[in-house]
Amino acid sequence: MATSIEHWLSVNGARLYAVEQGQGPLVLLVHGFPELAYSWRHQLPALAEAGFRAVALEQRGYGRSSKFWQPEAYRIDRLVDDLVGVVHALGERNAVLVGHDWGAPIVWSAAWLHPEIFRGVVGMSVPFSGAGLIAVPGNPFGEQALEAYQRELAGPGQDFYHTYWSTLGPIVDEIEADLPGWIADLMYSVSGEALAAAGFSLAGADPVELIRQSAVCIPHGARMRERFFPARPLPWLSAADLAVYVEAFQRSGLHGPLSYYRNLPADQALLAPHAKRKLTVPAYFIGGEFDVATWWGAEARLRAHEVMNDYRGETVLPGCGHWIQQERPAETNRLLLEFLRGL
Repeated sequence: MATSIEHWLSVNGARLYAVEQGQGPLVLLVHGFPELAYSWRHQLPALAEAGFRAVALEQRGYGRSSKFWQPEAYRIDRLVDDLVGVVHALGERNAVLVGHDWGAPIVWSAAWLHPEIFRGVVGMSVPFSGAGLIAVPGNPFGEQALEAYQRELAGPGQDFYHTYWSTLGPIVDEIEADLPGWIADLMYSVSGEALAAAGFSLAGADPVELIRQSAVCIPHGARMRERFFPARPLPWLSAADLAVYVEAFQRSGLHGPLSYYRNLPADQALLAPHAKRKLTVPAYFIGGEFDVATWWGAEARLRAHEVMNDYRGETVLPGCGHWIQQERPAETNRLLLEFLRGL
């Protein structure tokens, strides 16, 4: 097994923690919320063994990387610039990007804006949405202003979770009241196991009504956790695995990670001038059958060839929930290697 090397990279005035395994062409693995470089523990050795230099980052605001108090420190331009800086800090000229959850819109955006550096991109969970960043029903590529559309999407008397999280107020109070329990309940609630057990089905369902009835919409005066399923053991997440996440966020807090959501309207404005520009590098999407972002991004996925010149398709893993590379590590590794070897 390849030896892990830890880095603390100095990038754009930030300290970014990274874990590396292997030698060969560089592949950057970018996590989402509420995750860490640890989320790629199954991919690092597989990619290294296959002849790649695999590097999993902890994004700014997370884990052992720098924390900034100003929410604007977490805008999409700063996050994209971090990935460019990481390539240079590692002494490389180019890389392939892989991103999951929030990592997906960041890697999509980086490959979109910097094809001279990023020679391929795989987005997981969240399909490419251009200036929209996170595709939702009726707004696949950010055609409408995010704040107004999210109010419409949530329906009367509720907030879409992006709005609720971006306040940096009630959501922080909710999580900090029981951070270990909140993270455990979230991890379970959007897993394939939880949604299968609940009888979740998309057959003939109105996606907007599903969104409004789910945990991603919060009735005014309520807590998001009230719509979670109480955590149960997961076959792919041991107590020790869960403790890694809990301990990291007990130390770091949630201000930085939640600021990513606060910046979404500003991010849309920053990316709007590029809206008519296609993503040109080879691209692939991996989703989960029960992953909320996969199914509410259905329109963006169907229209992917309209916004990408070299879209190489998608795989949606049956029975899989949101935590794709952890729930289905063998399938994820196989798909990543097939894509990488085809470049």
